Amino acid sequence: MNDKYERIPFIPSEHKEKSKKKSGRRSRKGLLALMLAVAVGGGTSLTLQGPSEAYAAILGGERITVASHPLLIDGVRKMVPTANVKGDTYIGLRSLNDELGLETSYDAGNQAVTVSGRGRMLKFELKEYNSAYLLNDQLIYGLPPIVQEDKTYVPLRFLLESVGYGISYDAALGMVGIESIQENPLTYQTVQIAESSTELSLKVSYPQISGLADDGIQQKLNTFLKKEVESHVLASKVLMDKAAADNKQAEADNPKFKIPPVSLDGVYKITYNEQKRLSLYIDYYIYLGGAHGITERVPYTFDLTTGKLLTLQEVAGGNANYVSIINNEIIRQYTNTGLSLLEPFKTIEPDRPYFLKHNGVVIYFNPYEYTAYAFGMPEFEIPYAAFR
Repeated sequence: MNDKYERIPFIPSEHKEKSKKKSGRRSRKGLLALMLAVAVGGGTSLTLQGPSEAYAAILGGERITVASHPLLIDGVRKMVPTANVKGDTYIGLRSLNDELGLETSYDAGNQAVTVSGRGRMLKFELKEYNSAYLLNDQLIYGLPPIVQEDKTYVPLRFLLESVGYGISYDAALGMVGIESIQENPLTYQTVQIAESSTELSLKVSYPQISGLADDGIQQKLNTFLKKEVESHVLASKVLMDKAAADNKQAEADNPKFKIPPVSLDGVYKITYNEQKRLSLYIDYYIYLGGAHGITERVPYTFDLTTGKLLTLQEVAGGNANYVSIINNEIIRQYTNTGLSLLEPFKTIEPDRPYFLKHNGVVIYFNPYEYTAYAFGMPEFEIPYAAFR
């Protein structure tokens, strides 16, 4: 599993916060060592994927219970069909889109749904347990859509954040709030580095930005991202070439032993594009052999007025106590959710990797850093208000 999506409390029933699973960045040296450790023994290659398999096992073919519940959409109360699916809030797709003014279309021949609006186009197929989506032709992953009685239901937070809406929960009113986000006037073009052979598969996507008023800063950001990705691919290729040669020798020594091709998949996600700041991350999933690969998440947050990368303390408002504030919030969140840790959490590093979302700063754990691989990348959103 690669990503997990934060659950919105389901209003009609007693709720429990879910752990947010995304990650923090491990040192390159430590991560490469982990990759090599994982690449031991035989197994099948796991492509970069969302939590569909585990989710399928949880759902188990059960029917979902749908009821109409109120949402605050830009301050206006609206009734929308909603379902609590094993703790995740699902929403009637067409009903919500109609309220938001988004266009929904369906291609019956390909069983494909397209949601468009706010400069975005989200596409997905209504296939069983399919967790792959295309956002402006960029591959992303989320919990799978559910079809029941010819109606489509999708995870609420995933849909809203994909198409540029903020989401919050008002505990006093017991209602989920949805608000239109005022975004920087940027557009993105997806660039891809790809290579394929019988022994190796490589496909990495990254964004190039347009729409900034300052062409110099725009060029600076695009050049930086391009060099960053090319450097990561080059370093990964060294590992992949060695692993491919080792795997080939292992197959020669053991004729009945078959190892899938080594691979590198990279996908990006824009998580924040507001207030003259841009935050995104690139997930690199590398498979070198063995039971599964490993994901490294590399985040970037830019000041669009200067092109400068922002530090964690800077996005925390310069608060001198930002490390302890973040530590306390992480402990509170994983304690409330009952997240099981492999070792005790003590503190983040002052320069801990992070990314931004509409409501806060997100810190994440890497696979195996504090949790088992099956938990993906737990993430913790620290509200901006906590630093004031």
